[in-house]
Amino acid sequence: MIIRVGMGYDVHSLAEGESLWLGGIEVPHSKGTVAHSDGDVLLHAICDAMLGAAKLRDIGFHFPDTSSDFKNVDSKILLRKCLDLIGEKGYFVGNIDATIAAQRPKLKDYIPLMEDKIAEVLQIDPDAVSVKATTTEKLGFEGREEGMSAYAVVLIQKQ
Repeated sequence: MIIRVGMGYDVHSLAEGESLWLGGIEVPHSKGTVAHSDGDVLLHAICDAMLGAAKLRDIGFHFPDTSSDFKNVDSKILLRKCLDLIGEKGYFVGNIDATIAAQRPKLKDYIPLMEDKIAEVLQIDPDAVSVKATTTEKLGFEGREEGMSAYAVVLIQKQ
């Protein structure tokens, strides 16, 4: 069995009047992410980790923000396309460990929904998806609520 690990990171600014999508679900909040797509930092970080592990470059290479094809696209579609891309090389997702950095909103009640949605899209056991959230103790752009970031580590496997 071949095992590889990839790391992903994404960041988006926050603004009033925008929607906040995290882990494939809409989270009620006074601010949302500003992005070409739906701005789901968590799914984008997971996509990058999957692509990196399979040596398939990054999310911007496959889904450029200069393309009208991806304007306002649902990031669950991008995640599924990333699964297809790694699948073409014979890989499948083993597990995911991800962290969202945001001062607000509090995400603890939404995390199980995110984990279930990610598992559903990737067709894996929800027990293989771990999502965590942290504040930055009011430090940095996340702490000032100017933006939000996410980090992900994904293990992929091939028989």
